Amino acid sequence: MTAFKSDLLNTLQERGFIHQCSDFEGLDALAAKGEATTYVGYDCTARSLHIGNYLTMMMLHWLQQSGNKPITLMGGGTTMVGDPSGKDETRAMRTIAEIEANKESIRGVFAKVLRYGEGKSDAVMLDNAEWLTKLNWIEMLRDVGRHFSVNRMLTMDSVRLRLEREQEMSFIEFNYMVCQAYDFVELAKRTGCRLQMGGSDQWGNIIMGVDLGRRMGTHQLFALTTPLLTTASGAKMGKTAQGAVWLNADQFSPYDFWQYWRNTEDADVGKFLKLFTTLPMAEIRKLEALGGSEINEAKKVLATEATALLHGRDAANEAAETARRTFEERATAETLPTVLIPEHEQKYLFGEGLSVLIAVQLTKLVRSNGEARRLIDSRGVKINDETVDSIMKMLTSADLKDGAIKVSLGKKKHVLLKPA
Repeated sequence: MTAFKSDLLNTLQERGFIHQCSDFEGLDALAAKGEATTYVGYDCTARSLHIGNYLTMMMLHWLQQSGNKPITLMGGGTTMVGDPSGKDETRAMRTIAEIEANKESIRGVFAKVLRYGEGKSDAVMLDNAEWLTKLNWIEMLRDVGRHFSVNRMLTMDSVRLRLEREQEMSFIEFNYMVCQAYDFVELAKRTGCRLQMGGSDQWGNIIMGVDLGRRMGTHQLFALTTPLLTTASGAKMGKTAQGAVWLNADQFSPYDFWQYWRNTEDADVGKFLKLFTTLPMAEIRKLEALGGSEINEAKKVLATEATALLHGRDAANEAAETARRTFEERATAETLPTVLIPEHEQKYLFGEGLSVLIAVQLTKLVRSNGEARRLIDSRGVKINDETVDSIMKMLTSADLKDGAIKVSLGKKKHVLLKPA
């Protein structure tokens, strides 16, 4: 492990954030003086950011804690273009109204981990629509486009991998890296920004910005990326049977967020404590050293601390208590995730009966009818804590307990079904 001069790089290295850096020595010297003003860009493609974005938000958190200034850049402009990284198809084009709505929806999450204000190391939020939408096409080609080599652009992973898979890439997507590179140069001029951080899939785009800055006469720029998020079993992190792990509470509840971390694989507990909590490293080392059934206590700490950071301590404690009552006391808790039974299915519930197969699918915890059948056949489904032993079972109004039916899949997934 390299010993750095700056608290920033020492912290990021110790916690496992560092994958690639364009110039460790230069960045280390800059960060040690508190002059590593840094940005991460966040496109507004959805109403909420997801767990992958949370990783770079945590990088900005530690950057601020080390006395350096973070910039959260909203992609009001780049979202109109669409990042082709990791995609086989052109992203759906969003209207300006949709982009603005998404932007407003995700703004609030940043203040959970960053301090905004007017101070030297206080975070600021900018929007690249401010300059990208005002560019003149011919001037852009002459002043910026001339610095880009198409030969080199074709070697970038976001382009090369798409072409190797023989998937079409639109001209607008091909220009995404130009826009991102220009963002870096613009921020360097406007704010004195020196560093761009991002996921490992953004390395090529970020390096393009470093190179463009050199060609357009800015101060030296730096690039730093974090590893691709994967679990110990090799799966890409951030997906559940319900879909993506969103950061907005109205799209992924604090309880679901808590459960997501509680279900971490044993081998990942230490890694995720370092990346997604602010616990001191000494405490993390003690927790990751636990073995056997004790590792479950470490998972609960991970779940509570990660949830508290994003949703607040009260929400985290409530989620932990709900889990304790549900899984340790087998009680039906009012704060369990709730799914409303559609009106067209209610007529069966209050009539001849609602098929347990349909009920399991309504929870959105399975992907298909076949998966629901397999779970029932393996006795992995419970209704109101009673094991279902037949796919022919029908649920009626008699199964409503306090106005809801508790559906459990395995030991850890529980949902309340309620009539709409």
